Amino acid sequence: MSNKKEKDELNDAANQDEAVVNESESSEYMDETEELRDTVEALEQQIETLQGQLEQKTDLALRKVAEFENLKRRTQKERIQLFDDAKINALEQFLPIYDDLERTLESVKDKEKNPFIEGVELIRNKFKNVIDHYGVERIDQAGIPFDVEYHDALMKQPGGDNVESNTVLQVLESGYKLGDKIIRHAKVIVSE
Repeated sequence: MSNKKEKDELNDAANQDEAVVNESESSEYMDETEELRDTVEALEQQIETLQGQLEQKTDLALRKVAEFENLKRRTQKERIQLFDDAKINALEQFLPIYDDLERTLESVKDKEKNPFIEGVELIRNKFKNVIDHYGVERIDQAGIPFDVEYHDALMKQPGGDNVESNTVLQVLESGYKLGDKIIRHAKVIVSE
């Protein structure tokens, strides 16, 4: 029996050693698990931080793209406006010459045509073609209501029985417009 007792004691000692080893391994696993949890938490916090930074950078990039698009549109609009203003300024300089050619031809319309008058007509027609090419419209109608957007009233005269008040009786100098911009107002006589 002593063999059996010794055997039992050896088994108990082995079990105790195994329990100590298991406890030791368990403690190591617990430590490693704790370290891994801490590492995972730190990485999750880092991911959240990086996602926040990414959202900020993405928002900033979108704002910069929108800002750039607005700048492009504004620059394009300003450039078109600059070209239109330059065109209007150039046309303003040429319109008095065109008017002088018109008045010259009006003053000699009842006279016999000669090469000089034909040359003036040719020059006037070329001016008219250029003006028409750029879309300039003449403001020279009489008998329409006076409109401060298109007319400058130089005088008021009685219009007669059939003429309403503030009607354009006569155009003294034609006005011109380009699209919706007035280049020069028509100078007119208006009924009282």
